Parts: sequence; structure tokens; C-alpha cells
Amino acid sequence: MIPVILCGGSGSRLWPLSRETYPKQFLPLVGDETMLQSTVRRLEGLPKLQPPILVCNEEHRFAAAEQLREVRHDAQSILLEPCARNTAPAIALAALAALESGEDPQLLVLPADHAVADVPAFQEAVLLASDLAAQGHLVTFGIVPTRAETGYGYIRRGEALAADVWKVAEFVEKPNIDTAEAYLSDGDHSWNSGMFLFRASRYLEELGHHRGDILAACQSAYECAARDLDFTRVNKEAFAACADESVDYAVMEPTESAAVVSLDAGWSDVGSWLGLWELAERDADDNLLQGDVLLEGSEGCLVRAESRLVSLLGVKDLVVVDTDDALLIAEKQRVQDVKKLVSSLKCSGRTEARRHRKVYRPWGYYDSIDAGPRFQVKRIVVKPGQQLSLQMHHHRAEHWIVVRGTAKVTRDDEELLITENQSTYIPLGVVHRLENPGTIPLELIEVQSGSYLGEDDIVRFDDDYGRG
Repeated sequence: MIPVILCGGSGSRLWPLSRETYPKQFLPLVGDETMLQSTVRRLEGLPKLQPPILVCNEEHRFAAAEQLREVRHDAQSILLEPCARNTAPAIALAALAALESGEDPQLLVLPADHAVADVPAFQEAVLLASDLAAQGHLVTFGIVPTRAETGYGYIRRGEALAADVWKVAEFVEKPNIDTAEAYLSDGDHSWNSGMFLFRASRYLEELGHHRGDILAACQSAYECAARDLDFTRVNKEAFAACADESVDYAVMEPTESAAVVSLDAGWSDVGSWLGLWELAERDADDNLLQGDVLLEGSEGCLVRAESRLVSLLGVKDLVVVDTDDALLIAEKQRVQDVKKLVSSLKCSGRTEARRHRKVYRPWGYYDSIDAGPRFQVKRIVVKPGQQLSLQMHHHRAEHWIVVRGTAKVTRDDEELLITENQSTYIPLGVVHRLENPGTIPLELIEVQSGSYLGEDDIVRFDDDYGRG
């Protein structure tokens, strides 16, 4: 069995914490580990399990690889989608990669941003589904509903195949509240989890039968793929020509071989701030508090403080999320509409929709502390043994002040070491590189000055991470 972990999506309903360049699957929303790390961890102990295949976009590749390494897991392949084409093509790429070994493994398809409270129950359901997949079924996991939920799609059960296993009679779109209440009471409907298990060849067979155009596009894109470090870059032109389609529409709805396994394991897709509030442990006043928070006479609130004290007085049922560069205050029952705020930010060209003030890179991260006309100040942290690209800028000069660790600096043909409380200057147009030769993180303050300070003013001559 090979886990196929789908790492796409922007998680816009969890803004301002989740953003395009660092979405919810890479954040520690439930517990200390990120959603991706928890997804991998809950598979530990399953028999005959191979390392996972990850499917993610180019922008998230280093975050995905690094987070796996942090929990001592390695991916057997990280497939990079040059553009988003939904789950049916993503799974097809993973199936093609899995078949390269000459075997026909089962693929356990899991979104990277779900939470599961009862891991043993989850694993029992996986083993049950594995028996069905061995018989040629395409298995989905139906969540036992706990409420009349209008935010999920549903699966209607058909003929019983075994205990807790049925043929799929129908996939149902997100219902209105009256229909959802009827589904809850009839006992024949489950929430559609978006998790699947099937043999790689069976998925491709059914995809070819029902959507041969998607299969052909994915085969072409994978055949022309390029290997880059730990990553597989599928062909951009071929993949861009692929239809944008979900696995539900492309395969699971039209196939005659769909089965559903019941799953009652405390599952949540953590799709909104309300979902996180419902999932997490709360205090005696029904508040979920994260960070430096002080409440008085308030109840039913979710408050997350990332970098400073946040206080609430005499309020009820609010969501307050404070980050370095954005603050969200919303009625708890309106949090599904947060994505409307994100759309407005995008339309107005605001960077807060896309990225955080702190930006992660494969070598570490930088935090934009301050900016104004013709200047910008950043705090840069470089991991031990890592280095930035050999580069130059056309429009800015840079001053570096080391506050912790030792920096090895290249300036044209010159190399120098600078330590704490020492500084150096990189004039405009000088080819330079920053490296951490030490065993502790290197921290420095960078002051940029010039006529243009955008991140695209970088000419790279050499880069350990294959960036252009």
C-alpha cells in the first residue's frame, strides 16, 4: 500500500493564518504537528506500507519535503503540478508513478489537511477497505454524520457488501439544511470524506473508461516529466491541457465498482474557523484560546494570537485571529464567508491574500519587519549548513548585520566570515551569497535600500535548490 497525500489547496476560509504560499496543510492547527505531518503520522503501524507519494504545487515543494523530514519520514516521490487541475489528474499522476516499480500497489489517497481523533478506528477502516480494493473495488470512506451538515457532500449507501461496507448508490452535492436533516435521520447517508483506496491499475482503468482525455493528458505529462532533486516535475504544457475535474465526477460517480466503508473516527476537514473551534478542546466558557490571550466575561469565542496580547471583554461567539500583518474579527457563524474577504483582497492586489510577513525558503526564512519608500528591513534566519543562491540585484543594495551565529559572505571574488555584532555591505550589482557554515541557526538583520525592492529583482547564477 502506498499513501498518496494530496497537498494542494489554499485553505482560504482559514485566512489570515492560511494563505496561498503557506496554506493550512503546512500549519499546526490541531496539536504541535502540522496537518501534513499528522496525516503521515496516523499511518504508522499499518502493515506493508511503503513511503508516501506527495502531490503538490511548485511553490510548496520545499515545505512539503522539509516537514516530512522533521517527522523522520521520506517520500518515495514528490510530484509537482505546474498548475491546479483538481483531484482526478493528481491521483492519475500518482498512479502512474506507483506503477513504475512494476508492481500494482494499492493507493490510499488522503488530503493533507484533515484531522482524525481516533487513529486506531481509522486504521481499522483502512484495513477493511484494503480487502475490498484487493477484489477490484474502488473504495471511499463515508464519515458517520454527527449533525445536519450543509458544508459537506454526502454518499448514499446501496446494497450491503459486508459489515460496515456498502455499494455506493449515489454521490450527493452539498444539501440545504432541510435535506441535511433528512439525511441525518434516515441513516443511509454518510459525509463524503474525499479519502479513497484502490489499486493503481484499477483507478487508471476506470479513468480511461470514463475520462480517457484526462488519462491521456496525464500520461503525456508524466512521460515527459523531469527529475529535479527529490522532485518530479510533470510537463507543464501537457498537464495544462488536462481537464480540471474531481475524482468524484471523473471516476467514483460513473463507475460500477464504487464501495463505501463506514468511518467513525472523529474526522474533520478543518474547513473553517468554526470547524477548528468544534474540534479542539475548549475552556469552561466554551472558548478556544491559542497564544497570548486574555478574556473577561466572554464565551463561545475562538481567539488566536500569533505575536502579541489579544484581549476580549464582554463578547460572545466571535472569531479573532491576529497575525503579524492582518487581523480577522468575525461572527462565528459567518466564518464560511471568510473566503469572500480573501477574494476582495485578491481583487485589490493586496499581498496579504497570498503570503505571510514571514516567508519560508528551503534554506530557512525571512520576516519583513518594516518597509517604506526606498527601504525595507528583514530578519533572515539561515539553517545550519545551508546557503542562499549566488545572486545579484539591479536595483538595490543590502546591509547585513549578524545578531546570532556566523555568516560566510561572498562578494564578487571576495569571501569573508562575520560574526555577532559585525556587519557587511553588498553594493548594487555585486554578485553575492550568504551561507551558514555553523551548527546553530544564523540570524541577521538585512536593510535593503534602492529604487525597487521586489523579490523578482534577483538574478541567480547558482542555486542548491534548482530555482531559476
